[in-house]
Amino acid sequence: MSLARTRRGTAVVLTALMAAALGAAGAGASSAGTPAAAPQTRQIASSVLGSDYKITLTALRSADDEYAASVRLQVYTRTDGAWKESDRVTVGDVDGWFWHPLTGKGAVCQFSTSGSEPAPVSVSLLVTPSIGCSDPARFVVREGRVFAG
Repeated sequence: MSLARTRRGTAVVLTALMAAALGAAGAGASSAGTPAAAPQTRQIASSVLGSDYKITLTALRSADDEYAASVRLQVYTRTDGAWKESDRVTVGDVDGWFWHPLTGKGAVCQFSTSGSEPAPVSVSLLVTPSIGCSDPARFVVREGRVFAG
């Protein structure tokens, strides 16, 4: 009987040590000082306007809601032979889109750009397959900056 108690006692001590070690590891992993993981992103459209501008639409998955997303419109200008971001805006509301329709087939209903200065940009995206496309959001790119159009 003494051997059985010793084994049980050893098992209890080992279990307590493992729980303490896992608890400490979990506490370290969730500390406030740890940087959050970058949100999942997917480029959904892109247009190059000669050598002046490159305009992209990127879906950003919400960190708070796995079904929500935001859409970022970025403007790049050519600097020293490379594209450098010159401005960005959010299309619609932050987390105002649904991730799956936005990153699926037919997500971009309209993405029109023009190489004129100022350069008009129009964006319409799929809200859901049953709702259809959003009203177009209109912007103007002037000297590398985005303005509501």
